[in-house]
Amino acid sequence: MKIDNKTQPAIRTPEAIAVPLAEMQTLSNGVRLYTLDCSDHDVVRFSFVFHAGTAMQSVPFSASSTANLLSEGTQRHSAQQIAEILDYHGSFFEVTIDRDYAVINFASLLKYFPQTLAMASEIVLHPTFAQDEVTLYCEKRKQRLAVERSKATMKARELFGTALFGAEHPYGVSYDESLYDDLTREDVVEFYKRHYTAGNCFVVCSGRVGEREREMIAEVAARIPVGVSAGHASASLSDQSTRGGEVAASVEFPTPHSTPFAFRAHEGAVQSSVRMGVLLFPRTHPDFIAMQVLCTVLGGYFGSRLVRNLREKHGYTYGAFASMATLEHAGYMAIATEVATEATQDAIAQIFSEIERLRTEPVGGEELQMVKNIMTGEVMRILDGPFGIADVTIENVSNGTTNDYNDRWLAEVRDITPERLLDVARRYLPPDAFTTVVVGDKSLYGD
Repeated sequence: MKIDNKTQPAIRTPEAIAVPLAEMQTLSNGVRLYTLDCSDHDVVRFSFVFHAGTAMQSVPFSASSTANLLSEGTQRHSAQQIAEILDYHGSFFEVTIDRDYAVINFASLLKYFPQTLAMASEIVLHPTFAQDEVTLYCEKRKQRLAVERSKATMKARELFGTALFGAEHPYGVSYDESLYDDLTREDVVEFYKRHYTAGNCFVVCSGRVGEREREMIAEVAARIPVGVSAGHASASLSDQSTRGGEVAASVEFPTPHSTPFAFRAHEGAVQSSVRMGVLLFPRTHPDFIAMQVLCTVLGGYFGSRLVRNLREKHGYTYGAFASMATLEHAGYMAIATEVATEATQDAIAQIFSEIERLRTEPVGGEELQMVKNIMTGEVMRILDGPFGIADVTIENVSNGTTNDYNDRWLAEVRDITPERLLDVARRYLPPDAFTTVVVGDKSLYGD
């Protein structure tokens, strides 16, 4: 058989995305357990998801400190022993935290699932938050944050959040690293007591999940305490019980107050960190998927319009990217690039010109089809394996949807038209709605 290696094969877009629907059960304490049996893989991945992100904190840095200190000692094992046990069994452990959620991830080979789950139970249910560990952690984090904030990119990211939402908004607030000096063990204990509760938690387990694994993870998750009152938040961690029923107090989310432009000088900068964006809506909004497509056209892949303009045409930057960000109470589109100092103002003008093109010219059919293929391919890549399926399930549950959302997403992406994109761009991307921040040399905008 002669192989034709000169003709590119036809690109085929899948008609559906085969994401298994999670089996959900509500445990005796109210925790929702979602299990997905992906039997092709001899691993188990399980995640404890707590509504305990940084927007939930009343004491600066208490949310991230609590999440990161969980594994720094339990009632039975020291931090070093925990690390050695997980390493010995080849188990994966990771903590991620954002504005809304803290996710405690574990993964192991099926044969080491009992040992990994036993350690996970200690980490989640019986952390000690020893004073020396809290002190050491705060010292390290204070130094690390100071180093990170010496970089223009970090300054730009924080300045963008403040300019987009407002300095007092839970999504826009930024704290000085010196406040780590004021964080106490009692602050961490109180945050743990109030937020690491059954009412704030769901669990996702994927991989080779049989009845044995389901029962074992359910037994651990059912021991997450229902909650304690604020008056008992400082009690000994060993005194936890499932009595009570108070879910962590809700945080007030005021209306965001965006600033059109903000600049911060960065001494010695040879290029500018530019961030631009516009407040939009959460993922459940009916126009969210259309905005995702539009955002991808603008800057969602390496051959996007922003890259072709700023990198290939003008040589201002190595890359420019746009993405949709979704939070529990808000959503926005963000654009990020680093450009030479002398090109800063024209680069911003070029970005606005590309946005205006989206508002005035329909996206061409060939370009749109390529973007659809890229978006679909990326989703298929993410869903290749139990880890990606678990991540997608966590995202869907957090947004109040189920895994059939992905089929609906594919259908809408496949059917999107240039006319729909033009309408969405005109409604949601007016130039005066954007926030622009620049961090760079002080000569750009005066002293």
